[in-house]
Amino acid sequence: MSLSEPPRSLKLRLDREALQSNWRALDRMSIGASAGAAVKADGYGLGADFVVPALAEAGAKDFFVAHWSEVAALLEHIAPAQISVLHGPLTAEDAAYARATGVRPVINSLIQAQLWLDAGGGPCDVMVDTGINRLGLPIADIGEEIVSRLEIDILMSHLASADEDSPLNDMQLVRFGQVCAALPAKRHSLANSAGIALGRDFAFDLTRPGLSLYGGVPRAELAPELRQVAHVEAATLQVRYLEPGEGVGYNSLFVADRPMRVATVSLGYADGILRGWAANGWFEHQGRHLRMLGKVSMDMIAVDVTDALELSEGDWLTLPYSLPEASGISGLSQYELLTVLGSRFSR
Repeated sequence: MSLSEPPRSLKLRLDREALQSNWRALDRMSIGASAGAAVKADGYGLGADFVVPALAEAGAKDFFVAHWSEVAALLEHIAPAQISVLHGPLTAEDAAYARATGVRPVINSLIQAQLWLDAGGGPCDVMVDTGINRLGLPIADIGEEIVSRLEIDILMSHLASADEDSPLNDMQLVRFGQVCAALPAKRHSLANSAGIALGRDFAFDLTRPGLSLYGGVPRAELAPELRQVAHVEAATLQVRYLEPGEGVGYNSLFVADRPMRVATVSLGYADGILRGWAANGWFEHQGRHLRMLGKVSMDMIAVDVTDALELSEGDWLTLPYSLPEASGISGLSQYELLTVLGSRFSR
């Protein structure tokens, strides 16, 4: 006997039109360049099967993932030549996989360059480190003979401090310009989401927005152009009454100082709503702010519904998840807010 799964008590409502609108805005702001799309970490936690076809339909042509294990999900929706793997080949097997599928490795070191050429070579991208000291060829290595043998499509670097007005931004821009003059490539790319807000000089041929596609705002200049993509909703499991002096949840961190009506909500840190939410967090219901009480636990959060007499078991509450606002409430970065969302949501 085959049984259907009952409806879930968690919803992650994803706004496809907002996602596409964000890409179009970032593409428009990439003056003189086209916008690609960073879709690593399963589309920043929102699901590659949702994110990739929506962005392709909006007009994105270049997609970036971090791991080779992320490639297969993208190949369901776009052509191999549209995919770049940022971590590059770590083994001969990685290089063989890139050759067999037709996706492009991003070469980050002389060792990776050798792995790629030993596998037969072909089109690749190259990351050059201009100051972030993370991944990428050191500038001193770009003149090596093995690098000259690479067939470079996108020559790229990554900004370390584009989310702030740092002298490092202009320093990296100058260094990248020198790299572009010294190393032949079909296209050049420097700006991430925040880098797009730095203006035309940083755009080159291709920008690589990630966070801002999904509603993240790394610089204030981007805020008017971006819309919330992910909306978190949770069902009320139970409603109870507290007398003064009664505590709520683990360690009775909250103790009632008056008669209260309290709801237990189906959401917790196993779903990515970590304990930092507890101090300042709230839910929304019919225009009211309903504050969290006590500690967030693994699967549940207590909420003060004293003034929401209409609320009953089975009703839905919305967790504010505009990324800049949610970051301020929870203490999590906007990146963390997206990528920690769990698998128990209906989407």
